[in-house]
Amino acid sequence: MATATATQWKTLRDLVEQLGDIPLDRIRMNPPPGQATEADVLDIARREKRYCELVDGVLVEKTMGYQESFLALALADFLRAFVIPRNLGVVSGADGMIRLFPGLVRGPDVAFASWDRFPDRRIPKEPIPTLVPDLVVEVLSISNTAKEMERKRGEYFSQGVSVVWEIDPETRTATVYLPDGTETVLSESDRLEGGGVLPGFSLELSELFAELDRHG
Repeated sequence: MATATATQWKTLRDLVEQLGDIPLDRIRMNPPPGQATEADVLDIARREKRYCELVDGVLVEKTMGYQESFLALALADFLRAFVIPRNLGVVSGADGMIRLFPGLVRGPDVAFASWDRFPDRRIPKEPIPTLVPDLVVEVLSISNTAKEMERKRGEYFSQGVSVVWEIDPETRTATVYLPDGTETVLSESDRLEGGGVLPGFSLELSELFAELDRHG
């Protein structure tokens, strides 16, 4: 997969395009773009309680509103309710940063990794492990762009992720992406199936999105 270095960015426009036309306020300038490291990711998380992904030596802030965070947590709960009793692996959240390959750190909103994906079939102790999940879930927010999500999917699939779910709270849809380029858009009346990654898992999307309608 093609990546850029700071020396290839002649203008700020080049940098923004490389990152997927994301809003400028998500690009950290300290350390300067092209010079950031994993240590900077951890430092900002510790000092500011903010989470950044590391892309081409650039710190890119993850932005998730309350609604998106709430929905991601709800989906993680549904997944854990299926995964834990069967001891299939681990379900992680947005602050579970993973190294897809040296220089690229992503933080999927939700991810499932089977035990076979872990060295010695144990949860790693390092704060940013090298790990490729079976399933990645991204809950879309207003600052996510189509180009950014396309780039993310390309990275995930190039490293061995089996399926990506993109959940859109605004349209109340879920799009299922597979490595062969297949994409299936599911509406609120459909079921989200685990397929070959989580055989037997099935969730009515109406049940998931109903979480957004809860009130006191």
